[in-house]
Amino acid sequence: MRETHRLVYWIRRLSEIALVGWLGLVLLGDTAIAVAMGRAQFTAPLCGLIGIGAYLLRERFRVQGMVLLMGMSAGVSLFTGVFHWTGSPGFADAGALLLLTVGALRWVTPLRFAVLLSVLAMVTLELSAGLRTQKTSAVGFGFLFFVAWAVAMGIGSYLRYQREHRLETVNAVRRAERLELARELHDLVAHHITGIVVQAQAARTVAAQKPEAVVPSLEAIANAGTDALTSMRRLVGVLRADDDASRNPGTTLTDLRVLVERFSAGGPQVDFDVRQGLSESALAPEVLTTLHRVLQESLTNVRRHAPGTGWVRAELGPAERGVLLCVRNHRSPSDPRVARLGGGFGLVGMAERVKALGGNLVAGPTPEGAWEVRAWFPAGHEPARL
Repeated sequence: MRETHRLVYWIRRLSEIALVGWLGLVLLGDTAIAVAMGRAQFTAPLCGLIGIGAYLLRERFRVQGMVLLMGMSAGVSLFTGVFHWTGSPGFADAGALLLLTVGALRWVTPLRFAVLLSVLAMVTLELSAGLRTQKTSAVGFGFLFFVAWAVAMGIGSYLRYQREHRLETVNAVRRAERLELARELHDLVAHHITGIVVQAQAARTVAAQKPEAVVPSLEAIANAGTDALTSMRRLVGVLRADDDASRNPGTTLTDLRVLVERFSAGGPQVDFDVRQGLSESALAPEVLTTLHRVLQESLTNVRRHAPGTGWVRAELGPAERGVLLCVRNHRSPSDPRVARLGGGFGLVGMAERVKALGGNLVAGPTPEGAWEVRAWFPAGHEPARL
């Protein structure tokens, strides 16, 4: 994952260098035109410098830089129009304004504010074309700037749609994972509450010889446990919908081994090792359930994205005052996970589940050329509130 982030970082930096270099060349052209035309054009290079600066500082001052550039460009256009200084529009500041329009539509919130900035950018471009040039060429420059602005609007709107769509998908995966975790937590808690109710009822029967001392407290325990069980069953009825409500509430290390055996029967062979020092009694039930889910999702990803892998190794053992599950495989030549930068919603769901239990999950390539998923859970964890 670190190599992927580094690749994305350098792609972004190279694209920025290319765009800034393009703006610099356009600025040189504006300067040459200003030298040839004299005072009618001397403000164009200044606006171009401001535009390049606004683009370079867009990460910190996106809106401020765009507003400053539009105000400067519109002021220069009105100034030249009042004194009838005709020449040509500033192409460097126009290019910078178009790039800032793309970024505003992609990142600025709320959307109506981003649209307002884009419309003001179009007005600024048309003022530059109409007031800085002669009437014969104003229509041509105005049409050219409008087409360029429309293209920038389309690119920015598409990038914003992609961003919003991914955010919605990630949120949907997280909500689904939280609901699944809530169902499993209900099963676990309901299982224990059932035992409490049974024990309280049995103790009430045994304590029949001294009812004045024991029966009232045991009656309260039984009533509280029964009420809690009824409420949680009502809640799980809403969460489960059409799901089967008779699932086994507990997961064991044997279930993990059975999962590995089933995967090995229909896919690459898996070497599953449970290290010494790890006992099933030391793991909370919700941690065991989540370990099973992470192992299942990791093996499913291996089968889906690296079907030609030679081996898969899974290790589970104590680590750093907790428990660590590591699933590693060598990628096949057709494995697209490193190249695909937009997917990975299964990993999002796993990370949300692990995070809810106080742990963390990391997935990515290793220096040895393998793909690795590492899920760590703290020891003695109390489940997070949903």
